[in-house]
Amino acid sequence: MVVGEFSEEVDVLVIGGGPGGYVAAIRAAQLGKSVTLVDKAELGGVCLNRGCIPSKALISAAHQYEAAKESPFPGIQSSVELDFSKVQAWKKTVVEKMTGGVSTLMKGNKIKVISGEAFFTKENEVRIMMEHESERFTFQHCILATGSRPIELKSLPYSKRVISSTEALNLEEVPKRLVIVGGGYIGTELGQTFAKFGSQVTIVEGLDSILAAFDKQMVRLVERNLKKYNVEIHTKAMAQSVEETDKEVTLTFKDKDGNEQKVTADYVLVTVGRRPNTDDIGLDVAGIQVDEKGLVKVDTQGRTTNSKVFAIGDIVPGAALAHKASYEGKVAAEAIAGHPSIVDYRCIPAVVFSDPEMASVGLSEEEAKKQYGEIAVGRFPFAANGRAVSLNADAGFVKVVADKKSGVVVGAHIVGTEASNMIAEFGLAIEMSATLEDLALTIHAHPTLGEMVMEAAEVGLGQAVHVVTK
Repeated sequence: MVVGEFSEEVDVLVIGGGPGGYVAAIRAAQLGKSVTLVDKAELGGVCLNRGCIPSKALISAAHQYEAAKESPFPGIQSSVELDFSKVQAWKKTVVEKMTGGVSTLMKGNKIKVISGEAFFTKENEVRIMMEHESERFTFQHCILATGSRPIELKSLPYSKRVISSTEALNLEEVPKRLVIVGGGYIGTELGQTFAKFGSQVTIVEGLDSILAAFDKQMVRLVERNLKKYNVEIHTKAMAQSVEETDKEVTLTFKDKDGNEQKVTADYVLVTVGRRPNTDDIGLDVAGIQVDEKGLVKVDTQGRTTNSKVFAIGDIVPGAALAHKASYEGKVAAEAIAGHPSIVDYRCIPAVVFSDPEMASVGLSEEEAKKQYGEIAVGRFPFAANGRAVSLNADAGFVKVVADKKSGVVVGAHIVGTEASNMIAEFGLAIEMSATLEDLALTIHAHPTLGEMVMEAAEVGLGQAVHVVTK
């Protein structure tokens, strides 16, 4: 049935229940607003259901399988078998636990949740299409958080054996052969994971390096580990077409020399980026402008060209990161409540859950040189850290970048075990405009991986204790 002309009024309507949308909804409710959240799929969005959480669960399982299979510690021997169906079942429980937590948060904050698809009908109104009915909502403000979807290449249309990351995370068995088109963080993470599970993996990347956005010295360590698992990497290579049968698929690509190559596998996984979900939801009707890539134009508070509507997450410019979306959601909710909050992207970290892990925040060396001229760089190796050596995980380094004149920390880069957790201290340092001296004078517990933050700062100051720099 269609609900007549009645239109329900709400203070804040949030469209999208991912890590941007549900966080924005909670913050708006905390600030005294009546909030309704609508999502056409499920709470938690891609991140909790088909991205961040399930992928990290599989990555963790692959690490455990590797450790048990290879017995990396001297004096410890083990035997192991892989039951991939049980791994997938466990992954499902992880996802259910996290999404269930979001549902609890919605109830606890008295946020009304509707399962349906929203379309703008006016500048301040949407129609929500539900399973058996539709309803109109008039809002004082709206936060648009519709997320993104995998890009489908015309030359490699999705099919039974040409898949996106969504299908890859739900494979019922480990493929014997897997070709990955795109060597960014998604392709590298999943490629390394399936290689550890036993797949023969080939990565085809169009740029001159996988993980091209990261420090080249960091990437080399990841490439070395990929080769350990016989992962074949083709850079400056362009995918051309696929030929598919019931049992396998063959990818044709041109290598860096322009020669045509073919590789056959059980699946071709396409990970060449994501497309914003801004089409076919009536943005033009609401007076909301997008750029040539379909990204919504916003100001420093997330406000669109419609002053009543804010946009956050993957549908606005910038990296498509869950924590960026959550941060923007808080800013948008606070702006709606009249707070002077604005976005500041200086301290948004980027993490790759590769082996070893990579993490960066702030500026690279090259960016810092362009902005500040003379810079100070401190680099400290994991091999000189007692905790890393005792973990038998001494590959990697910590690098901090600072303005030479003021000593203020402007960037940091870590490759090695637990890099994803260690980067947070550098994020705080940049946020509070801390200096190398501040980090060097902060006493870190021994023996810990965190000591390397202090030690790298000491190197940057020319006061290195545990490495010789001259």
